[in-house]
Amino acid sequence: MIVWASPLGGYPRSRVVRRVLRDYERGLLSSGELDRVVGEASSLIIGSQLSSGLAYVVDGMVDWHDIFRPFTESWLNVTASGLLRYFDNNFFYRIPVFTEKPEAGKLVWAPRVRRYAPLAEPSGFKIVLPGPVTFTSMSVNKSGYSNEELAEAIAKLLADEVKAAVEAGASMVQIDEPVLTDPDATRDEALLAVELVNTIVASAGQAKTVLALYFDVPGSGVYDVILNAKSNCISLDVVDAPERALKLVEAKGFSSHCGVLGLINSRTIYDDPLDKLVELALKVARGSKLEEVGVTTSTWLDLIPYGYSLRKTYLLGFLASKVSERV
Repeated sequence: MIVWASPLGGYPRSRVVRRVLRDYERGLLSSGELDRVVGEASSLIIGSQLSSGLAYVVDGMVDWHDIFRPFTESWLNVTASGLLRYFDNNFFYRIPVFTEKPEAGKLVWAPRVRRYAPLAEPSGFKIVLPGPVTFTSMSVNKSGYSNEELAEAIAKLLADEVKAAVEAGASMVQIDEPVLTDPDATRDEALLAVELVNTIVASAGQAKTVLALYFDVPGSGVYDVILNAKSNCISLDVVDAPERALKLVEAKGFSSHCGVLGLINSRTIYDDPLDKLVELALKVARGSKLEEVGVTTSTWLDLIPYGYSLRKTYLLGFLASKVSERV
């Protein structure tokens, strides 16, 4: 069995990065100085992941205000408006408002990949995208088109992002659709999400692809649909509701996908019970007869303070090594 580790997504900002971003927004700092500090902070986060033995690393996205904003600011016919809580978290995002179908502006990921992927060697570099259905669900649609048509337009732009990022050197593409774990998520939403995720995955070339579901465990009917996704892997948040997660994968498995297990709890600053998590990972992997398993965090690490996120990174790598020893 192949075992690897990667953080689910972005990292929190250090005190220095917070100060520099604040000064830049006040006009007290040049864009060049901001870029320098963000680059240094990102390099440190990449180094932390490499030293922890993670197979796929992220740049930390410390200059992202939320998962949608880089795209909202890069595309045409969409703007960021007021703040809203991001699911059930002490974290807020600016609501995207679409006034027409979005059109391509500048690429978000390809320049970052060219800048940071060389620092990730020998590990692979991962990019993370908001899924089109989650993007649409968390937005205000004033475009005159249906939500389905808007999601299709978003998927097309994200597919272009993926193609350019992979050509630039990305080796893993993760598409986040946490809205599918909502208790009210419907089979129709899942069908649309999978259709559009498959469109994006088709642009990923040889890069490994992951459909990530977190904040909760998807319902049985929704998960049946998710298993039709053409991504290489499906990522589930296991640690937040382990009994329900175990029940789901024991009944449904991962089909032909590799399983990525959210085991390191990124909603708490406390150390995780690694021995219990090793047994949980082995139970899922063996029960689902997985040939490849990834371990990750339960959600993005930007929900906890910076220092603790680095500790969680170390624990993630250590957990992967302990699981690998037992398979």
